[in-house]
Amino acid sequence: MIARAKSALALLSGCAILGATLADENQAPTGAPPSSAEAAAADPREPIPVDDIRVFVEVFHKIKKDYVEPVDDQKLLENAMRGMLSGLDPHSSYLDSEDYLDLQEGTSGEFGGLGIEVGMEDGFVKVIAPIDDTPAQRAGVQAGDVIIRLDETPVKGMTLNDAVKHMRGKPGSDLTLTVVRDGEEKPLVITLTRAVIKVKSVRSELLEEHYGYIRISQFQGPTGDELRDQLRELKADAGGQLFGVILDLRNNPGGVLGAAVSVSDAFLDSGRVVYTEGRIEDSQLEFSAAPPDLLQGAPLVVLVNEGSASASEIVAGALQDHHRALIMGRQTFGKGSVQTILPMNNETALKLTTARYFTPSGRSIQAEGITPDITIEKLRLVQRKSSSSGAVKEADLARHLDNPSEEEAPQDTDAKKQEAPGQALAEKDFELFEALSMLKGMHHLQTRAGGD
Repeated sequence: MIARAKSALALLSGCAILGATLADENQAPTGAPPSSAEAAAADPREPIPVDDIRVFVEVFHKIKKDYVEPVDDQKLLENAMRGMLSGLDPHSSYLDSEDYLDLQEGTSGEFGGLGIEVGMEDGFVKVIAPIDDTPAQRAGVQAGDVIIRLDETPVKGMTLNDAVKHMRGKPGSDLTLTVVRDGEEKPLVITLTRAVIKVKSVRSELLEEHYGYIRISQFQGPTGDELRDQLRELKADAGGQLFGVILDLRNNPGGVLGAAVSVSDAFLDSGRVVYTEGRIEDSQLEFSAAPPDLLQGAPLVVLVNEGSASASEIVAGALQDHHRALIMGRQTFGKGSVQTILPMNNETALKLTTARYFTPSGRSIQAEGITPDITIEKLRLVQRKSSSSGAVKEADLARHLDNPSEEEAPQDTDAKKQEAPGQALAEKDFELFEALSMLKGMHHLQTRAGGD
Protein backbone atom coordinates (compact mmCIF):
# COMPACT_ATOMS: atom_id res chain seq x y z
CA MET A 1 0.00 0.00 0.00
CA ILE A 2 2.93 2.35 0.57
CA ALA A 3 5.36 3.22 -2.18
CA ARG A 4 8.77 4.16 -0.85
CA ALA A 5 11.71 5.71 -2.68
CA LYS A 6 15.24 4.66 -1.74
CA SER A 7 16.30 2.73 1.34
CA ALA A 8 15.44 3.96 4.81
CA LEU A 9 17.69 4.28 7.81
CA ALA A 10 16.39 3.97 11.36
CA LEU A 11 14.23 7.08 11.21
CA LEU A 12 12.67 8.77 14.19
CA SER A 13 9.92 11.33 14.05
CA GLY A 14 8.70 11.36 17.63
CA CYS A 15 9.04 14.28 19.97
CA ALA A 16 11.35 14.13 22.96
CA ILE A 17 11.52 11.60 25.73
CA LEU A 18 8.79 9.59 27.37
CA GLY A 19 8.44 10.37 31.05
CA ALA A 20 10.28 7.31 32.13
CA THR A 21 11.87 6.12 28.99
CA LEU A 22 13.40 7.30 25.77
CA ALA A 23 10.59 7.14 23.27
CA ASP A 24 10.80 9.41 20.24
CA GLU A 25 11.60 6.75 17.88
CA ASN A 26 10.72 5.66 14.43
CA GLN A 27 12.07 2.36 13.28
CA ALA A 28 14.38 -0.27 14.67
CA PRO A 29 17.98 0.46 13.67
CA THR A 30 19.18 -1.20 10.50
CA GLY A 31 22.63 -2.46 9.63
CA ALA A 32 25.78 -2.91 11.67
CA PRO A 33 27.73 0.04 13.09
CA PRO A 34 30.51 1.26 10.84
CA SER A 35 34.05 0.18 11.65
CA SER A 36 36.63 2.83 12.49
CA ALA A 37 38.31 2.20 9.13
CA GLU A 38 35.02 2.69 7.29
CA ALA A 39 34.32 5.86 9.24
CA ALA A 40 37.74 7.26 8.43
CA ALA A 41 37.33 6.44 4.75
CA ALA A 42 33.77 7.82 4.56
CA ASP A 43 34.90 11.24 3.40
CA PRO A 44 38.64 11.63 2.78
CA ARG A 45 38.12 15.31 2.04
CA GLU A 46 37.26 16.08 5.67
CA PRO A 47 40.44 17.25 7.42
CA ILE A 48 41.17 16.03 10.93
CA PRO A 49 41.10 18.99 13.38
CA VAL A 50 44.43 18.09 14.98
CA ASP A 51 44.78 21.31 16.99
CA ASP A 52 41.28 20.98 18.44
CA ILE A 53 41.91 17.35 19.34
CA ARG A 54 45.09 18.42 21.16
CA VAL A 55 43.03 20.91 23.19
CA PHE A 56 40.47 18.18 23.97
CA VAL A 57 43.22 15.83 25.19
CA GLU A 58 44.71 18.65 27.28
CA VAL A 59 41.33 19.32 28.93
CA PHE A 60 40.93 15.59 29.55
CA HIS A 61 44.32 15.39 31.31
CA LYS A 62 43.72 18.54 33.37
CA ILE A 63 40.43 17.14 34.65
CA LYS A 64 42.08 13.81 35.45
CA LYS A 65 44.90 15.56 37.30
CA ASP A 66 43.26 18.55 39.04
CA TYR A 67 39.56 17.74 39.63
CA VAL A 68 38.66 17.61 43.30
CA GLU A 69 37.78 13.89 43.11
CA PRO A 70 39.11 11.04 40.96
CA VAL A 71 37.13 10.66 37.72
CA ASP A 72 36.75 7.45 35.74
CA ASP A 73 38.03 7.66 32.15
CA GLN A 74 34.89 6.09 30.72
CA LYS A 75 32.67 8.56 32.53
CA LEU A 76 34.67 11.50 31.21
CA LEU A 77 34.49 10.25 27.63
CA GLU A 78 30.75 9.48 27.88
CA ASN A 79 30.13 12.97 29.22
CA ALA A 80 32.13 14.40 26.33
CA MET A 81 30.02 12.46 23.82
CA ARG A 82 26.80 13.55 25.52
CA GLY A 83 27.97 17.14 25.34
CA MET A 84 28.83 16.89 21.65
CA LEU A 85 25.34 15.62 20.80
CA SER A 86 23.26 17.69 23.20
CA GLY A 87 24.93 20.84 21.86
CA LEU A 88 23.60 20.14 18.36
CA ASP A 89 19.81 20.30 18.88
CA PRO A 90 17.20 19.24 21.46
CA HIS A 91 16.65 15.81 19.86
CA SER A 92 20.17 14.46 19.29
CA SER A 93 21.65 12.50 22.18
CA TYR A 94 24.06 9.78 23.24
CA LEU A 95 22.31 6.63 24.43
CA ASP A 96 24.19 4.40 26.84
CA SER A 97 23.23 0.72 26.92
CA GLU A 98 20.37 1.35 29.38
CA ASP A 99 19.00 4.29 27.41
CA TYR A 100 19.23 2.31 24.18
CA LEU A 101 17.23 -0.54 25.71
CA ASP A 102 14.65 1.94 27.01
CA LEU A 103 14.26 3.38 23.53
CA GLN A 104 13.57 -0.06 22.05
CA GLU A 105 11.03 -0.80 24.78
CA GLY A 106 9.32 2.56 24.21
CA THR A 107 8.67 1.93 20.54
CA SER A 108 7.23 -1.51 21.33
CA GLY A 109 4.35 0.10 23.21
CA GLU A 110 5.22 -1.15 26.72
CA PHE A 111 7.54 0.57 29.18
CA GLY A 112 7.83 1.59 32.78
CA GLY A 113 7.25 5.07 34.18
CA LEU A 114 4.78 7.92 34.30
CA GLY A 115 3.52 8.22 30.72
CA ILE A 116 4.78 11.70 29.84
CA GLU A 117 6.46 12.89 26.68
CA VAL A 118 8.95 15.59 27.68
CA GLY A 119 11.66 17.87 26.34
CA MET A 120 14.11 20.39 27.75
CA GLU A 121 13.39 24.13 27.67
CA ASP A 122 15.49 26.81 29.36
CA GLY A 123 17.00 24.24 31.71
CA PHE A 124 13.65 22.83 32.81
CA VAL A 125 11.69 19.77 31.69
CA LYS A 126 8.65 20.70 29.62
CA VAL A 127 5.72 18.35 29.07
CA ILE A 128 5.01 17.85 25.37
CA ALA A 129 2.03 15.62 26.06
CA PRO A 130 0.70 13.14 28.61
CA ILE A 131 -0.08 9.72 27.12
CA ASP A 132 -3.65 8.45 27.27
CA ASP A 133 -4.64 6.23 30.20
CA THR A 134 -1.37 6.61 32.12
CA PRO A 135 -0.60 7.92 35.63
CA ALA A 136 0.35 11.33 34.20
CA GLN A 137 -2.87 11.72 32.21
CA ARG A 138 -5.06 10.53 35.10
CA ALA A 139 -3.33 12.92 37.55
CA GLY A 140 -4.06 15.92 35.32
CA VAL A 141 -0.61 16.64 33.86
CA GLN A 142 -1.11 18.85 30.80
CA ALA A 143 0.80 19.67 27.62
CA GLY A 144 2.88 22.79 28.26
CA ASP A 145 3.45 22.13 31.97
CA VAL A 146 7.03 22.96 33.02
CA ILE A 147 8.48 20.61 35.63
CA ILE A 148 10.75 22.44 38.07
CA ARG A 149 11.16 19.76 40.77
CA LEU A 150 11.19 15.97 40.94
CA ASP A 151 10.35 15.16 44.56
CA GLU A 152 12.65 17.59 46.38
CA THR A 153 15.30 17.69 43.64
CA PRO A 154 15.41 20.82 41.45
CA VAL A 155 15.39 20.07 37.73
CA LYS A 156 17.57 23.07 36.89
CA GLY A 157 21.03 21.79 36.05
CA MET A 158 19.91 18.25 35.19
CA THR A 159 20.30 16.81 31.72
CA LEU A 160 17.16 15.50 30.08
CA ASN A 161 18.43 11.92 30.44
CA ASP A 162 19.08 12.48 34.17
CA ALA A 163 15.57 13.83 34.65
CA VAL A 164 14.07 10.89 32.77
CA LYS A 165 16.03 8.39 34.86
CA HIS A 166 14.79 10.15 38.01
CA MET A 167 11.21 9.74 36.78
CA ARG A 168 11.75 6.04 36.28
CA GLY A 169 11.29 3.70 39.19
CA LYS A 170 9.59 0.65 40.59
CA PRO A 171 5.89 0.38 39.60
CA GLY A 172 3.77 1.34 42.58
CA SER A 173 6.25 3.88 43.93
CA ASP A 174 5.32 7.57 44.06
CA LEU A 175 6.95 10.61 42.50
CA THR A 176 5.95 14.20 43.23
CA LEU A 177 6.19 16.70 40.39
CA THR A 178 6.23 20.45 40.98
CA VAL A 179 5.02 22.12 37.80
CA VAL A 180 4.49 25.65 36.55
CA ARG A 181 1.38 26.05 34.40
CA ASP A 182 0.16 29.02 32.39
CA GLY A 183 -2.78 30.67 34.11
CA GLU A 184 -1.87 29.38 37.58
CA GLU A 185 -0.59 31.87 40.14
CA LYS A 186 1.72 29.41 41.90
CA PRO A 187 3.37 26.07 41.10
CA LEU A 188 1.21 22.96 41.26
CA VAL A 189 2.27 19.88 43.20
CA ILE A 190 1.18 16.63 41.55
CA THR A 191 1.91 13.20 43.01
CA LEU A 192 2.03 10.31 40.55
CA THR A 193 2.27 6.58 41.14
CA ARG A 194 4.64 4.89 38.73
CA ALA A 195 3.25 2.02 36.67
CA VAL A 196 4.09 -0.30 33.82
CA ILE A 197 2.73 1.62 30.85
CA LYS A 198 1.08 -0.39 28.11
CA VAL A 199 0.08 2.01 25.40
CA LYS A 200 -2.73 1.04 23.05
CA SER A 201 -2.03 3.44 20.25
CA VAL A 202 -5.48 3.35 18.56
CA ARG A 203 -9.02 3.27 19.91
CA SER A 204 -12.36 4.09 18.33
CA GLU A 205 -16.09 4.52 18.93
CA LEU A 206 -19.24 5.75 17.23
CA LEU A 207 -20.06 9.22 18.52
CA GLU A 208 -23.43 9.11 16.81
CA GLU A 209 -25.01 6.77 14.30
CA HIS A 210 -22.76 6.61 11.21
CA TYR A 211 -20.21 9.11 12.61
CA GLY A 212 -16.94 7.56 13.80
CA TYR A 213 -14.17 8.69 16.11
CA ILE A 214 -10.60 7.37 16.06
CA ARG A 215 -8.01 8.38 18.64
CA ILE A 216 -4.29 7.78 18.00
CA SER A 217 -2.28 8.48 21.14
CA GLN A 218 1.16 7.58 19.77
CA PHE A 219 2.64 6.24 16.52
CA GLN A 220 4.08 2.78 17.11
CA GLY A 221 5.11 0.03 14.70
CA PRO A 222 1.64 -1.61 14.44
CA THR A 223 -0.38 1.63 14.51
CA GLY A 224 -1.24 1.54 10.80
CA ASP A 225 -2.62 -2.00 11.04
CA GLU A 226 -4.51 -1.14 14.23
CA LEU A 227 -6.11 1.85 12.48
CA ARG A 228 -7.35 -0.37 9.66
CA ASP A 229 -8.80 -2.84 12.17
CA GLN A 230 -10.61 -0.04 14.02
CA LEU A 231 -12.03 1.33 10.75
CA ARG A 232 -13.43 -2.11 9.90
CA GLU A 233 -15.05 -2.34 13.34
CA LEU A 234 -16.53 1.16 13.03
CA LYS A 235 -18.04 0.33 9.64
CA ALA A 236 -19.58 -2.85 11.04
CA ASP A 237 -21.01 -0.95 14.03
CA ALA A 238 -22.42 1.67 11.63
CA GLY A 239 -24.24 -0.94 9.59
CA GLY A 240 -21.66 -0.84 6.82
CA GLN A 241 -21.95 2.91 6.20
CA LEU A 242 -19.76 5.61 7.75
CA PHE A 243 -20.82 9.18 6.97
CA GLY A 244 -17.52 10.54 8.24
CA VAL A 245 -14.70 10.13 10.76
CA ILE A 246 -12.89 12.34 13.27
CA LEU A 247 -9.19 11.49 13.62
CA ASP A 248 -8.00 12.77 17.01
CA LEU A 249 -4.25 13.53 17.12
CA ARG A 250 -4.36 15.94 20.06
CA ASN A 251 -1.45 15.52 22.49
CA ASN A 252 0.05 12.86 20.24
CA PRO A 253 3.83 13.35 20.55
CA GLY A 254 4.76 11.33 17.47
CA GLY A 255 6.68 8.09 17.11
CA VAL A 256 7.44 5.80 14.20
CA LEU A 257 7.66 7.56 10.84
CA GLY A 258 6.48 4.46 8.97
CA ALA A 259 3.32 4.41 11.08
CA ALA A 260 2.57 8.05 10.18
CA VAL A 261 2.94 7.19 6.49
CA SER A 262 0.69 4.14 6.88
CA VAL A 263 -2.03 6.16 8.64
CA SER A 264 -1.94 8.88 5.98
CA ASP A 265 -2.04 6.26 3.22
CA ALA A 266 -5.24 4.79 4.70
CA PHE A 267 -7.13 7.94 3.69
CA LEU A 268 -5.39 8.72 0.37
CA ASP A 269 -5.62 7.11 -3.06
CA SER A 270 -2.33 8.44 -4.38
CA GLY A 271 0.28 11.17 -4.11
CA ARG A 272 3.25 12.01 -1.94
CA VAL A 273 2.79 11.68 1.82
CA VAL A 274 6.09 13.09 3.09
CA TYR A 275 9.69 13.45 1.98
CA THR A 276 12.95 14.05 3.83
CA GLU A 277 16.13 15.92 2.96
CA GLY A 278 19.54 15.62 4.60
CA ARG A 279 23.25 15.67 3.80
CA ILE A 280 23.71 11.96 3.13
CA GLU A 281 22.08 9.93 0.38
CA ASP A 282 20.18 7.61 2.72
CA SER A 283 18.38 10.62 4.23
CA GLN A 284 16.85 11.53 0.85
CA LEU A 285 13.57 9.66 1.17
CA GLU A 286 10.10 9.96 -0.30
CA PHE A 287 6.93 8.12 0.73
CA SER A 288 3.80 7.90 -1.42
CA ALA A 289 0.26 6.62 -0.96
CA ALA A 290 -1.52 3.98 -3.02
CA PRO A 291 -5.20 2.95 -3.30
CA PRO A 292 -7.58 2.50 -1.68
CA ASP A 293 -8.92 5.35 0.44
CA LEU A 294 -10.55 3.24 3.15
CA LEU A 295 -13.24 5.89 3.74
CA GLN A 296 -14.01 6.08 0.01
CA GLY A 297 -14.01 9.87 0.09
CA ALA A 298 -16.25 10.26 3.15
CA PRO A 299 -15.55 13.47 5.11
CA LEU A 300 -12.60 13.46 7.50
CA VAL A 301 -11.81 15.92 10.30
CA VAL A 302 -8.42 15.87 12.05
CA LEU A 303 -8.13 17.35 15.55
CA VAL A 304 -4.73 18.76 16.59
CA ASN A 305 -3.34 21.00 19.33
CA GLU A 306 -0.07 22.30 20.74
CA GLY A 307 0.77 18.77 21.96
CA SER A 308 0.54 17.27 18.45
CA ALA A 309 4.10 16.76 17.27
CA SER A 310 6.25 15.21 14.58
CA ALA A 311 4.52 12.08 13.20
CA SER A 312 1.17 13.70 14.05
CA GLU A 313 2.21 16.73 12.02
CA ILE A 314 3.23 14.50 9.11
CA VAL A 315 -0.31 13.05 8.99
CA ALA A 316 -2.05 16.41 9.43
CA GLY A 317 0.20 18.07 6.84
CA ALA A 318 -0.27 15.32 4.25
CA LEU A 319 -4.06 15.24 4.59
CA GLN A 320 -4.21 19.04 4.56
CA ASP A 321 -2.02 19.40 1.45
CA HIS A 322 -4.11 16.83 -0.43
CA HIS A 323 -7.33 18.59 0.68
CA ARG A 324 -8.46 15.24 2.05
CA ALA A 325 -9.27 16.41 5.57
CA LEU A 326 -10.26 19.53 7.45
CA ILE A 327 -7.72 20.28 10.19
CA MET A 328 -9.28 21.73 13.35
CA GLY A 329 -7.80 22.80 16.67
CA ARG A 330 -4.68 24.83 17.48
CA GLN A 331 -1.18 25.33 16.08
CA THR A 332 0.88 22.16 16.43
CA PHE A 333 4.23 21.72 18.17
CA GLY A 334 6.48 22.21 15.13
CA LYS A 335 9.01 19.37 15.12
CA GLY A 336 10.11 18.90 11.54
CA SER A 337 13.32 16.95 12.02
CA VAL A 338 14.09 13.25 11.65
CA GLN A 339 16.37 11.30 13.98
CA THR A 340 18.37 8.19 13.07
CA ILE A 341 19.47 5.58 15.58
CA LEU A 342 23.11 4.68 14.90
CA PRO A 343 24.20 1.61 16.91
CA MET A 344 27.76 1.59 18.23
CA ASN A 345 30.06 -1.37 18.87
CA ASN A 346 29.66 -1.28 22.67
CA GLU A 347 25.83 -1.73 22.81
CA THR A 348 25.31 2.02 22.93
CA ALA A 349 23.87 4.21 20.19
CA LEU A 350 23.66 7.74 18.87
CA LYS A 351 20.30 9.36 18.26
CA LEU A 352 21.30 11.86 15.61
CA THR A 353 19.23 14.38 13.67
CA THR A 354 19.93 13.48 10.04
CA ALA A 355 17.16 15.12 8.00
CA ARG A 356 14.25 17.50 7.84
CA TYR A 357 10.89 16.32 6.63
CA PHE A 358 8.53 18.19 4.33
CA THR A 359 4.81 17.94 3.61
CA PRO A 360 3.70 17.00 0.06
CA SER A 361 3.58 20.64 -1.05
CA GLY A 362 7.13 21.26 0.21
CA ARG A 363 6.33 22.90 3.54
CA SER A 364 8.81 22.51 6.38
CA ILE A 365 7.02 22.69 9.69
CA GLN A 366 10.21 22.93 11.75
CA ALA A 367 9.60 25.44 14.57
CA GLU A 368 6.37 26.48 12.77
CA GLY A 369 3.91 23.62 13.08
CA ILE A 370 0.70 22.97 11.18
CA THR A 371 -1.82 25.81 11.12
CA PRO A 372 -5.36 24.44 11.43
CA ASP A 373 -7.93 25.27 8.77
CA ILE A 374 -10.29 26.16 11.62
CA THR A 375 -8.98 27.29 15.00
CA ILE A 376 -10.73 26.17 18.17
CA GLU A 377 -9.68 28.09 21.25
CA LYS A 378 -9.04 26.23 24.48
CA LEU A 379 -12.46 26.58 26.07
CA ARG A 380 -14.63 24.69 28.50
CA LEU A 381 -18.42 24.77 28.12
CA VAL A 382 -20.37 25.24 31.36
CA GLN A 383 -24.14 24.91 31.46
CA ARG A 384 -26.01 27.93 32.80
CA LYS A 385 -28.08 27.48 35.93
CA SER A 386 -31.19 28.38 33.99
CA SER A 387 -31.61 27.00 30.49
CA SER A 388 -34.37 29.52 29.70
CA SER A 389 -33.28 32.52 27.64
CA GLY A 390 -36.38 34.54 28.58
CA ALA A 391 -37.16 35.20 24.93
CA VAL A 392 -40.84 35.30 23.94
CA LYS A 393 -41.84 33.13 20.98
CA GLU A 394 -44.99 32.85 18.88
CA ALA A 395 -46.10 29.80 20.86
CA ASP A 396 -46.07 31.92 24.05
CA LEU A 397 -48.54 34.50 22.71
CA ALA A 398 -52.18 34.35 23.79
CA ARG A 399 -54.56 33.04 21.10
CA HIS A 400 -51.69 31.98 18.79
CA LEU A 401 -52.68 29.84 15.83
CA ASP A 402 -51.99 26.14 16.07
CA ASN A 403 -49.65 24.46 13.62
CA PRO A 404 -51.89 22.41 11.31
CA SER A 405 -49.19 19.76 10.82
CA GLU A 406 -49.25 18.84 14.48
CA GLU A 407 -51.81 16.37 15.70
CA GLU A 408 -51.69 17.80 19.17
CA ALA A 409 -50.91 21.27 20.39
CA PRO A 410 -47.36 21.59 21.72
CA GLN A 411 -47.15 21.38 25.46
CA ASP A 412 -44.53 23.05 27.62
CA THR A 413 -43.63 19.95 29.59
CA ASP A 414 -40.41 18.95 31.29
CA ALA A 415 -39.93 16.39 28.52
CA LYS A 416 -39.65 19.28 26.03
CA LYS A 417 -36.78 20.67 28.09
CA GLN A 418 -34.65 17.58 28.00
CA GLU A 419 -30.94 17.92 27.37
CA ALA A 420 -30.27 18.68 23.72
CA PRO A 421 -28.41 15.99 21.77
CA GLY A 422 -24.68 16.53 21.99
CA GLN A 423 -24.87 18.77 25.05
CA ALA A 424 -23.12 16.20 27.23
CA LEU A 425 -20.33 15.88 24.64
CA ALA A 426 -20.01 19.67 24.41
CA GLU A 427 -19.50 19.92 28.16
CA LYS A 428 -17.08 16.99 28.28
CA ASP A 429 -14.98 17.87 25.19
CA PHE A 430 -15.90 21.10 23.43
CA GLU A 431 -13.31 20.66 20.67
CA LEU A 432 -14.64 17.21 19.81
CA PHE A 433 -18.20 18.55 19.84
CA GLU A 434 -17.21 21.27 17.36
CA ALA A 435 -15.46 18.72 15.16
CA LEU A 436 -18.54 16.49 15.13
CA SER A 437 -20.77 19.41 14.19
CA MET A 438 -18.41 20.27 11.32
CA LEU A 439 -18.29 16.64 10.20
CA LYS A 440 -22.08 16.53 10.00
CA GLY A 441 -22.13 19.70 7.95
CA MET A 442 -19.51 18.32 5.58
CA HIS A 443 -21.54 15.14 5.09
CA HIS A 444 -24.75 17.06 4.36
CA LEU A 445 -22.99 19.32 1.85
CA GLN A 446 -21.43 16.30 0.16
CA THR A 447 -24.82 14.58 0.00
CA ARG A 448 -26.49 17.63 -1.52
CA ALA A 449 -23.70 18.10 -4.06
CA GLY A 450 -24.03 14.46 -5.07
CA GLY A 451 -27.76 14.84 -5.57
CA ASP A 452 -27.50 17.89 -7.84
